[in-house]
Amino acid sequence: MRTCLAFLENLRPRQWTKNLILFAGVIFSQTVGDHEALLRALAGCLIFCLASGAIYVLNDLADAALDRQHPYKKNRPIPSGRLPAAAAGRLALALIAACLGAACLLGPTFALATGAFFLLNILYTHLLKKVAILDVTGIAFSFVIRAVASVEVLRPLSPGIQLSNWLLLCTFFLSLFLGFAKRRSELMKVRPATGNTRPVLADYTETLLNTLIGITFTLTLMAYSLYTVWPGTVAHFGTSRLVFTLPFVFCGMGRYLFLVYRGGRGGRPHEILLNDPSIQIAVLGWVAVVFLLIDLRR
Repeated sequence: MRTCLAFLENLRPRQWTKNLILFAGVIFSQTVGDHEALLRALAGCLIFCLASGAIYVLNDLADAALDRQHPYKKNRPIPSGRLPAAAAGRLALALIAACLGAACLLGPTFALATGAFFLLNILYTHLLKKVAILDVTGIAFSFVIRAVASVEVLRPLSPGIQLSNWLLLCTFFLSLFLGFAKRRSELMKVRPATGNTRPVLADYTETLLNTLIGITFTLTLMAYSLYTVWPGTVAHFGTSRLVFTLPFVFCGMGRYLFLVYRGGRGGRPHEILLNDPSIQIAVLGWVAVVFLLIDLRR
């Protein structure tokens, strides 16, 4: 029982908010009112929650020795010894097989996206996270795969559904922004020379990360702004008023920057989403305005 509880803890349920992007497909295809589409999106989100949990376990197995030197990572189930490495590996592989099997039931293209998610993250664990810039790029592509999966999970219901390039661009740039901000927060809190953090941080500098954060902040806002007024978007939703959602995006991202630069936070974006009222208001405001402006049930 203790092993099972430790394994569940290692799946990091608090980070599952990252997989809410699996609902992007039903929102932007305006099928929220379709119960079957909503259930498929929910099933897809659950599969990716478990899939990301399995990846966390594999990542912790690879980093166990380093994590034992970290101020808070040393308390995780695997480095602390509460979850035996052999049991963790077997349970993670079983969970991966279960996720792939369940993904196949939701459609072949969704299963391919799920498989790509696993392959990319295994590559990240063993290679990408050790190389500056590629580490954050790998994380960003994992979110792009989630965005693709949010559409592909609906394809059996709507074969003609289109995968928006704007959705992919906004997802990619926003993920880069959050990733580089997280690296800056980590860099400011610990010194790479101590060996108590990510070795890749030794290849980053504050100036470099400040530049990358500024670039990706601008690209994210620009991509989302163009998306809201693009002729194809206006024709699809039947309104040009999606531009009124832009202030919520700006305020949410601006608040996150404030927390990174002035609040000393940013190392755990998922925790900020769960705990910061200002960002929660920005997210809920964006959702509310989207519901008011477009007919999601059409």
